[in-house]
Amino acid sequence: MGDLERLEALRLAGLSAAADPGMDRFARLVSRVLRVPVSLVSLLETDRQVFPGMVGLAEPWGARRETPLSHSFCQHVVVDGRPLILHDTRAHPRTCASLAIPDLQVIAYAGMPLTDADGHVLGSLCAIDHKPREWTTDELQDLEDLTAACSVELRMRIATELLRRDRDHAGLLLRASVELGHARDLTDLTRRLRKLFRGPAEPSFVGLLLTDRQGLWRVLDPDDVRPVEAAIDRLDLDAGYPSTEAMRESRTVFVPDHEALVSGYSPEAVAEYDSLGLRSALCVPLLNGRGVLTWCWSRPHVPALTEEAVLTAVAGYVSQAVERTRFVANRLSTAEQLQASMLTDLPTVPGLDMAALYLPATDQDMVGGDWYDAYRLPLLPGATKPALMLSVGDIIGHDVQAAAVMGQVRSMLRQASLDHAAHSPAAALDAVDRALDVLPLGPGATAVHARLDPDEGRWRLTWSNAGHPPPLLRTPDGRVSALREHDLLLGASNDLGRQDHTRDLPRDSVLLFYTDGLVERRDVDIEVSIRDTASTLAEHGDKPLPLLLDALSHGLRDVPQRDDVAVLVVRVAQGGR
Repeated sequence: MGDLERLEALRLAGLSAAADPGMDRFARLVSRVLRVPVSLVSLLETDRQVFPGMVGLAEPWGARRETPLSHSFCQHVVVDGRPLILHDTRAHPRTCASLAIPDLQVIAYAGMPLTDADGHVLGSLCAIDHKPREWTTDELQDLEDLTAACSVELRMRIATELLRRDRDHAGLLLRASVELGHARDLTDLTRRLRKLFRGPAEPSFVGLLLTDRQGLWRVLDPDDVRPVEAAIDRLDLDAGYPSTEAMRESRTVFVPDHEALVSGYSPEAVAEYDSLGLRSALCVPLLNGRGVLTWCWSRPHVPALTEEAVLTAVAGYVSQAVERTRFVANRLSTAEQLQASMLTDLPTVPGLDMAALYLPATDQDMVGGDWYDAYRLPLLPGATKPALMLSVGDIIGHDVQAAAVMGQVRSMLRQASLDHAAHSPAAALDAVDRALDVLPLGPGATAVHARLDPDEGRWRLTWSNAGHPPPLLRTPDGRVSALREHDLLLGASNDLGRQDHTRDLPRDSVLLFYTDGLVERRDVDIEVSIRDTASTLAEHGDKPLPLLLDALSHGLRDVPQRDDVAVLVVRVAQGGR
C-alpha cells in the first residue's frame, strides 16, 4: 500500500519524462554549487526512473529523460529512505554491476531523498561525477538544503493538485445531485453515472448491481455493454467478488491493485477484471441493502480521503435514485394497468376501419382523464345493422384522480346512451349534466359524443359537443373541415338542452376525434394548431390508419408531455349495406 500511495503522490505532482522549468532549475543549482558535470531530479516510477530536472546527461539518455531501473541508483534511495553517498560506485558491492556505470559514466554519486508531506520517498536529487570523488561535508549540506527546497516544491504541486481535485469533487457532488435526481429509470441512472466522472482520476468502469435478496444483478447500459457484463449478468451473494463481499459485510471494500485482487478473490473475479483491463476497485454498498456501486480503474489507484468521501456520497445519491425509480416504476405499472382497463378495445364493425391512440402526460402519474370510447348499440327497429356510439373526452387533470373521475363519467355516458330509446348523443350528454349537478366529481370536463348509423350505402354521423375541440372530417376529395357546433362544458347548467347535429359520410371519409393535448402548444394559438392538424389529416388521410396516427402524433413521444393525448380515427371503408 505504501508504494501505491507513493505512486499516487507522483501522479499528483504531475512530473514525468519531460522537461520541467522548476525541476531543471534545481538541477542547475546542484551542478553549479557542487561543481559536478551531471545533476538530476530523478523520480522513480514502477519500471523506470524519469528526469523532469536534468543537467549534463549524455545522449541518448538526455533526450529521453528516462532510463530503465537497470540504470538507476535512485531506486536505492527510495528503498532505503535515506541518502546514498558513494565515492566510487565501481567499488561498492551494491552498485558495482549497475549499467549506469558504463552507459552513463556514473562514478561518484550523491543522492538525497525527495519526499512528499507524508514522508513517501518519490525519488532523489543527485549529483554525479565521472571520476571518483570525496564529497565534502559542506557539499553534502548544500545538497541536503537544495533537496529540502525541491521537496517543498513537490509538496506544493501535490497540494495544488489535491485542492483542484477537491474543487472538482465538489462540482462532481453538485452534478451528481442534479443528474441522478433526473434519472428516468435504472438504465438511465447507469448511463448518467458513467458520464459523471471526468479528469485524471476518472474510473475506467462504473457498475451498478442491485440485490433481489438472492444475489446481485447488473443494471446494464444498452449503449455501453461490456462483454463480461453480458456474459455474467448476475452474481450469487457467496461469490468471491469484491462487490459481493461489500454486499455481504455491508462495508466499503477497496482493492488497491492486481496483486490484492489475486490474493483475496476468486479466479472468476480475477478473470473478469482482467478481461476488462481493470486493476483496482472501490465497492460501496447502497443504503438499506439495495445493492452495490463499483468504481474500477485500469491502474493501481489509491483514492484520497476526500475522493473516497465523495464516492461514498455519490453512492448515497444513487441509493435515493434507485428507490425513487423503483417507486415510480411500480406506480407507473399500476397507473398503466388502470388506464388500460379504462380504454376501450375497438369493436369490429363491417364497413368501418378504426384506430386509437393514447399518450399520457409525463409530468405526474403517467395516467389521466382523457378517454376515447367506441361500442355497438342494440339493433334499432327497422335497421339491418347496429349503430355505433363514439366519444372522446377530457377530465381536467392528468393523474390517478382524473382517471378515476374519467371512468365514472364515461360509464355514466354509456349508460345514458343505452337508456335513451333513440340513442341521442345530446340526450346522453344532458343526462350526464343532470347527474353531475348532484354528484360533483371534479373541476370540469369536455366531451364529444357521437353515433354512426349505416344509411343506404353511406354512414350518417350524429354528434353533440360539450365544450370540446371540434372533430375534423376529411372528405374523399382530400378536403378537411372542422365540425364546429358545440355547447357548454359537460356538467354546466343549460336550460335549453343540448342539440344533435348530423352529417352524411361517403365512402373514404375520415373522421378524427381528439383531445386538446394533440393541439395545445405553449405560445401557439390553439386554432393555429387545429389548422396544422387538419393539414396533416389532409396530407396523410389516405394512408393506413396506424401511419395516419404516427403522422398526427409526430414528435409527441420525443418530448415530455404536459397533457394527455387521446385520438380516435374512423374511416368509412365501404357502404353501410
